[in-house]
Amino acid sequence: MKPFMDEDFLLPNGAAKTLYHDYAKHMPIADYHCHIDPEEIARDRSFDNLAQLWLGGDHYKWRLMRANGVPEEYITGGAPDYDKFLKFAGIMPKAVGNPVYHWAHLELRRYFGCDLELNAQNAPAVWAAVSERLPGLTAKEIIRRSSVKVIATTDDPADSLVWHEAIRKDASFETSVVPAFRPDFALSPERDGYPAYLEELGQAAGMAITSFDKLCEALEKRAEYFDRLGCRASDHGMAAIPFRPAPAGEAEAAFRQARDGRAPGADALLPFKTALLVFLAGVYKRLGWAMQLHYGVRRGVNTRMHRAAGPDTGFDCIGPAGGGRDLARFLDLLAADDRLPKTVVYSLDPNDNAMIDSVLASFQDGGAGMQHGPAWWFNDSRDGIERHLRGLANFSLLGAFIGMLTDSRSFLSYTRHEYFRRILCGLLGGWAENGEIPFDREALGRLTEDISYHNAMRYFGF
Repeated sequence: MKPFMDEDFLLPNGAAKTLYHDYAKHMPIADYHCHIDPEEIARDRSFDNLAQLWLGGDHYKWRLMRANGVPEEYITGGAPDYDKFLKFAGIMPKAVGNPVYHWAHLELRRYFGCDLELNAQNAPAVWAAVSERLPGLTAKEIIRRSSVKVIATTDDPADSLVWHEAIRKDASFETSVVPAFRPDFALSPERDGYPAYLEELGQAAGMAITSFDKLCEALEKRAEYFDRLGCRASDHGMAAIPFRPAPAGEAEAAFRQARDGRAPGADALLPFKTALLVFLAGVYKRLGWAMQLHYGVRRGVNTRMHRAAGPDTGFDCIGPAGGGRDLARFLDLLAADDRLPKTVVYSLDPNDNAMIDSVLASFQDGGAGMQHGPAWWFNDSRDGIERHLRGLANFSLLGAFIGMLTDSRSFLSYTRHEYFRRILCGLLGGWAENGEIPFDREALGRLTEDISYHNAMRYFGF
């Protein structure tokens, strides 16, 4: 029986071990999509204890705690940090098979040198071991130790980016932290507070937003500002790919309704969202950015708890997006007018994998550079990652894939890159051991390094 999570964890054979230990293990990290707060980097946040660092904002862990009947007081409530940690440690033996089980133990080992199994019995010893090493493990120090070369945060167009500017001025911090342009609020006139948001965006752009065309102008101005601070990608989170081309007047009518505080109806929303996203895609193309499209999520499905705990607290789920036809039609509309930028598509529904791969292959014309984003959110388990990688290999070029991201609010999440790389090496090593591909050490090593790091750096132009 193999030891628990030893150095060859998830590496089933000699070829996999060679690829991981000689190639993947030492590659830096390009974290091209995450939700880390740039202010915490700029201020070099320190953490009082493991619960503060580990459980704050991590809805992956919160969902597991709820599944074991842990009261909300110990999750998003006001219970003492140590008590929250004990509750989390107590549920871990039941979490076998869940990626959080592996992530948590990797984080304990890589950042704190603690190889204890996390459970109720060991929890006090784990807390003590971590507490000895926690002083000095600030946000910037975690990033340094993780060999992170680039971090792309997620930022609203109305954001001043003052914290990004502060990070750029710190000559001692070598990691590049760049914004990513996420105009979800601008694309959502049905949301409460839209008129106030237009005011905020207008102030950032230095103009009054009085029409749909002015909204487009303001967003373009902000995109150009983001570009000057190193932005190389936009990001869009949506329930489904919007597609209903309509005369310009329909988008203007929806805008006026929203500006006046009246949420547009469903028939008006789609033309608005389609027109604005088409416009923005053209901006991204001109700036040389990648356009990231995350879709297939249904947010806040537990209305009572969503209202109590707020957004991004673990009450979202996979939504039936049915996006195949609209994704193809949307990309075709952009390509026809030469507005199609480099595009990364993610669906939260794993049943969309083959569809996405086949659609994107239809737009690989040598210019745009279409990518099926890595297994996302509920799919970044071992099974989900393997399923995604096999699909890429079946439909496209696995060796051109841009690799893993954290998609996280936690500074300890960089171990997810290790988890991904071990799974990747296990897959490639298995093919080599079975004689399905030649074990050309140098060629497979280069391919492993490319997927782990180089492809993302080249694709986004960091």
